[in-house]
Amino acid sequence: MTSSAPYTVKVITNIHAIDADSWDALSDDNPFIQYGFLSALADSHSVGEGTGWSCYFIVVLDVASQLVGALPLYLKTHSYGEYVFDWSWAEAYARHGIPYYPKLVSAIPFTPVTCTKLLTHMPEISRLLVSSIESILAQHQLSSAHVLFPSETCGDYFAASGWLKRDGVQFRWQNKRYTQWDDFLATLSHDKRKKIRQERKKLVDAGIQCKWLMGKDITEKDWDFFYACYCNTYAVHHSTPYLTREFFSQIGQSMPQHILLMMAEIDGHPVAAALNIYNQTTLYGRYWGALQYVPNLHFELCYYQAQMFCIANNITYFEGGAQGEHKLARGFEPRATCSYHRIAHPEFSAAIETFIQLESGHMSAYTTELEERVPFKKSEK
Repeated sequence: MTSSAPYTVKVITNIHAIDADSWDALSDDNPFIQYGFLSALADSHSVGEGTGWSCYFIVVLDVASQLVGALPLYLKTHSYGEYVFDWSWAEAYARHGIPYYPKLVSAIPFTPVTCTKLLTHMPEISRLLVSSIESILAQHQLSSAHVLFPSETCGDYFAASGWLKRDGVQFRWQNKRYTQWDDFLATLSHDKRKKIRQERKKLVDAGIQCKWLMGKDITEKDWDFFYACYCNTYAVHHSTPYLTREFFSQIGQSMPQHILLMMAEIDGHPVAAALNIYNQTTLYGRYWGALQYVPNLHFELCYYQAQMFCIANNITYFEGGAQGEHKLARGFEPRATCSYHRIAHPEFSAAIETFIQLESGHMSAYTTELEERVPFKKSEK
């Protein structure tokens, strides 16, 4: 605990030491930064002991001990679940016999979603939070600190403090005041529109029917089925799921107004599921899986149904998540993302800065190429 008059800065290793209402009063409407989501990660043991993610949240209190600032922060012993890849940096440290882990990471675990990480209504508190991370980095002689997928305003504070900025790209679909899904389809080039219609006809012929389950309409049986699908996706890729079964029940209870589960059935029997989280402006596609392979079902359940939901509910954006150039053909467009990094070792910091500058040039060219491949009619660009 440190003091920076008239404020007190604390590191919190148990999220339940923070008042939920006070935390949410500082956060915006992004559901991933809200207390219900972050506490579910901890309570379900998706993060915490044995996971490589240790809670190390920074909070700022005023003279009345009221929460006026906070930052989600984790002490990490690996680089899994971040979606901003620094494995090569860790390998370089290892080759020189210097420990890279543990490191500090401000991120939403397993969630590559852009949102603020500086929770406060006061600019001076944002600056205090940034300097507090830097102090922890120096005090504990850690290798580095990383802020992943910050909002633009949030990122400006780290840039002002001299952190290294790393560029990235994701894919986002925009609902341009469509009244029905066919309005969106009409904006696509003929060949893309024809292909989508062919894909969807094959699913109808296969007997696929889709339904939307929202919030408290999702039963524990539904969650059981979804979790089996979720785990199967990891098994297919010879990997291990990050999130526990309990996590999904918890967010279903703590933030039902933000939960949308898409289910696909054949003859009334579920065969696939996709989980989305949303607010009034944005739908976030998160996890998907199927227990029966049906060609093109992934596109239907993860993209087309989600687009229809946005149109039906006047939601402006659909965030498709990390990677996936195939999203372009479904009407998604590239969107810039970024991360900020503080590297303690001067020589490594200089080397990583050079790497990031070179990478940024490649990323700019890649984004330009993606923009040239968007599937809309020329008049719709």
